[in-house]
Amino acid sequence: MTDSDHRLLALWAASCAEHVLHLFESAHPRDPRPRQAIEHIRAWVRGEAGMMESRAAGGHAMAAARDKRGAARHAAYAAGQAGAVAHVAAHDLGAAAYAIKAARAAVPAGESEAEGRRECRWQRDQLPDAIRELVLDDQRLRNDICWSVFDC
Repeated sequence: MTDSDHRLLALWAASCAEHVLHLFESAHPRDPRPRQAIEHIRAWVRGEAGMMESRAAGGHAMAAARDKRGAARHAAYAAGQAGAVAHVAAHDLGAAAYAIKAARAAVPAGESEAEGRRECRWQRDQLPDAIRELVLDDQRLRNDICWSVFDC
């Protein structure tokens, strides 16, 4: 994987996490950790933050998730996974999967599957052409360990 691909994966993961961030922030408006993780990964892409700094911010976002439930928890985990992409590119799928779980958890149970598919399709629409096949192949390979959320 090239450095350019790694950075595109980071930006895509940040977009996936940011798309559901309101689900955390509306429930916990005073906790900035998930937003900060997204900001740090974008700063890493721009060369303004180091890998360790972004990874640490991702860890703080995941800590914010631990005592939460439902959509807010999954949204914070999505942000944490996005922040960790600087360290391991494969965390991009974690950010996307948790964002889908957040979207599912935010609606009544009877609507969750459809909402998850909508979120998955939105994410795929955001994929840059340069990494599209890389991500889609990775989703197919790892869908089973990602709660089968990538069936959209």
